[in-house]
Amino acid sequence: MKCLNFFALLLVILGALNWGLWGFFQFDFVAWLFKGNTTLLSRLCYAVIGLAGVWSISFFGKCKEICGCKHKESGGGGCCK
Repeated sequence: MKCLNFFALLLVILGALNWGLWGFFQFDFVAWLFKGNTTLLSRLCYAVIGLAGVWSISFFGKCKEICGCKHKESGGGGCCK
């Protein structure tokens, strides 16, 4: 499961970098890499990155682990309030 989470996070980061390139320079790296944004490989890449984003929604349930919060019962603060 850790490997899948790592792969999903990596794809989400790559997708965010692609959006950043588009926002700042109007350059779509995926479209450039696969010779257009409507080719089968481009669409597959976009779909896999989208699925990684959907999978990454589950990371919000792990917020307490990631930010190092204590449980509410033990008097912790931060995101556990």
